[in-house]
Amino acid sequence: MLNSGHSADSLPLVEQLKQAIDSNNLEQVKQLMAAHPTLHQSPLGYGGNGPLTWVAECRVPREAPSETRLLMARWMIENGSDIHQGGDGPLMRAALSDSRIPMMELLVAHGGDVNALWNGTYPIVHAPCETLAPQALKWLLDHGVNLQTPGQDPGSLFRMLVCTYARNAKGRSACLEVLAAAGADLPDTPMMAFHRGRLDLLESHLQREPSLLDRRFTTEEIFPPAPGVEAEEGLHVTPVSGGTLLHLAVEYDDLDAARWLLDRGANANTQAAVDADRFGGHTPIFHAVVTLAPHDDAMARLLLAQGANPNARATFRKQLRDMGDPEKERMREFRDVSPVGYAHQFQEQRWVNEPALAAIIEYGGKE
Repeated sequence: MLNSGHSADSLPLVEQLKQAIDSNNLEQVKQLMAAHPTLHQSPLGYGGNGPLTWVAECRVPREAPSETRLLMARWMIENGSDIHQGGDGPLMRAALSDSRIPMMELLVAHGGDVNALWNGTYPIVHAPCETLAPQALKWLLDHGVNLQTPGQDPGSLFRMLVCTYARNAKGRSACLEVLAAAGADLPDTPMMAFHRGRLDLLESHLQREPSLLDRRFTTEEIFPPAPGVEAEEGLHVTPVSGGTLLHLAVEYDDLDAARWLLDRGANANTQAAVDADRFGGHTPIFHAVVTLAPHDDAMARLLLAQGANPNARATFRKQLRDMGDPEKERMREFRDVSPVGYAHQFQEQRWVNEPALAAIIEYGGKE
């Protein structure tokens, strides 16, 4: 941590370089790196990949790459920075956002590899799937991603799209349409129709299966595993296995799908399946109050207006990070909790949706 009384030139060289990058001070970057060429390999950026990775990510300031930022990246490449640092870390971090396509163009024009494995294991094309960035995904596919390669085949990309922490229903559906346009064979199932945001296809499934709104979906259906691999749950905080389409619409913050389901008779108080150990039974509103989605009250108020019980109670469990040892996880149990009680007991309060909690309390929700 820097003291406000320190002058910039009294700081360690790496910190001086970071400040110059963050302030888009191209001349200062040039002077520092020309005088100290080892700075090209300094542990800056995500994973300590290097200054070029930090430049390419455009995190500070968080904006589309300016002309100055692009000139900075070009100068670094031409004067000693390794474009493949960390396994094409610069391209991987640039590919996390649609707004960074100009940076992606520059990096690939200078030898960046769209088929590289960041950190030796993570395909570059997974980055826009992780953050639900459809334009960046399309750009990579248009520029030579090999979809026949294991790990960056359509199946692996689909799993990243539905298992990621990101919550942006339109972004997810747009990415899936990019895959479909690239020739991916997306199966005709209710769950795929939901993930694609294709309410027209979901309507067809509902016509063929009138009980679809009450159907509880398994982990394997929600997060289809790779052939020969055991199914694993995606990233979420409130359990989704055994939930209905309405549970999933709330979990994925898909207001359009939630409205569509409620308009067609989905019950706002429908309970998730209860397993053999008697865990489960939570209603969709539990997904609104503790969530990875942006925090607002729109979903909670939609459910409450449709009769969702603000004092529904459930007992469920979830494997969550151990706050005493963040490198480990442990099973957390929430016994006989209301949505308000669940929010108050949840270990990471940053995931508690305070506007939704306030709406539930406004409707009479209690501990």
